Amino acid sequence: MHSHHQRDMAESFGADAERYDRARPDYPGELVAAIVAATPGLDVVDVGIGTGIAARQFRAAGCRVLGVEPDPRMAELARRDGFPVEVSSFEEWDPAGRLFDAVIAAQAWHWIDPAAGAVKAGRALRPGGRLAVFWNMALPPPGLAEEFAAGLRSAVPGLPPALTEASRDADPYGPTRAAAAEGIRAAAVFDEPEERRFDSERPYTRDEWLETLSTSGLHARLTPAQRAEVAASTAAAIDAVGGRFTARFVTVAVTAARAGAA
Repeated sequence: MHSHHQRDMAESFGADAERYDRARPDYPGELVAAIVAATPGLDVVDVGIGTGIAARQFRAAGCRVLGVEPDPRMAELARRDGFPVEVSSFEEWDPAGRLFDAVIAAQAWHWIDPAAGAVKAGRALRPGGRLAVFWNMALPPPGLAEEFAAGLRSAVPGLPPALTEASRDADPYGPTRAAAAEGIRAAAVFDEPEERRFDSERPYTRDEWLETLSTSGLHARLTPAQRAEVAASTAAAIDAVGGRFTARFVTVAVTAARAGAA
């Protein structure tokens, strides 16, 4: 099943929107700069704006950001930070004749039907405007990843193997990225999609990693007992390596320009 069918998971993050905002990482500055440089202007729609993590980066780059967000709890936090937000799923959102220079989706496009989403983005973009969808993935060191996976398998028997594999694929969002590109091509209003990848590192303490873990969609669907068991095994594994570690981050992006003269 594609993620965009799992709306209950997609809308679980607002249960503790402030923790989500505090724990989730932002995006490479190089990526933000590249997207802004490739657009004809500075009017941006942030699809699934959430609490405004990516939106703040685009605002700092000079953009005027309008959020579209299905979860009112997340939308309220973004509004507190000064962003106008329209509460709606992107598929049902009405641009109302407005045209924008960029439609972005940070860690959100997999919750959207990639074909319907590309069509809607095409309606909202002026010629030369850009659709840009991107994702972060944290990759713990292999030995630690195995410990995390073993703890998850123990706490939640029967999970699909893809959710408990210790060594994450170096291209973790490959299928999702391919689906995004396919949807963009099918919309027939965009130039050929372009793909980019950014690699970085980020240090974590045990408590920082546990807080980030608690904001994952999978974690939100566990029972309280399962969450406690996963947290305990994860904490023990990090303590065993000194209470901190450095995660490798992979950020992948798919972008495409709306056909026509800018």
